[in-house]
Amino acid sequence: MNYTNYIKITVGILLVLSASRFIPHPPNFTSLIALSFYVPALLGARFIPALILCFALTDLIIGFHATTLFTWGSVLLIGLISRFFISNLITRLSGTLLGACLFYLITNFGVWSLGSYGYSIQGIVDCYLLALPFFGYSIISTFIYSSAIEILFTIYKKKFLKFKAKS
Repeated sequence: MNYTNYIKITVGILLVLSASRFIPHPPNFTSLIALSFYVPALLGARFIPALILCFALTDLIIGFHATTLFTWGSVLLIGLISRFFISNLITRLSGTLLGACLFYLITNFGVWSLGSYGYSIQGIVDCYLLALPFFGYSIISTFIYSSAIEILFTIYKKKFLKFKAKS
């Protein structure tokens, strides 16, 4: 893949991510986890830096927060593990849902580590319990965005294979 295609794909990632983050939505209802999984799974790990750059650019507008590095770290981890879940539809959807769980665990650990819940077992339990509604939105949005990506990818494969067969 040449540099021009890499830039075009990166701009596409930025547009999709920006749309899902800037258009009004319920909390944590974005394409973040689905893109974190599918971009490296379908395009390769070489797109993980582009993905994180896109998150950084949208965070410049939305605003950085104390747990930004935990968010970006979860994006990195989800991207790295995605290659183990690409064999079929069920494993890909399972991988995205695992990604949502990792995002929940990592980012809420980041929230707890800031100390607002207290550095105790009760504090960490409270932090994770109070985040459950946000986790619900993450699961739902991840499933919806992943389904949309799967549908688009299936259409692309059918058209590409049909075109290639005619050549």
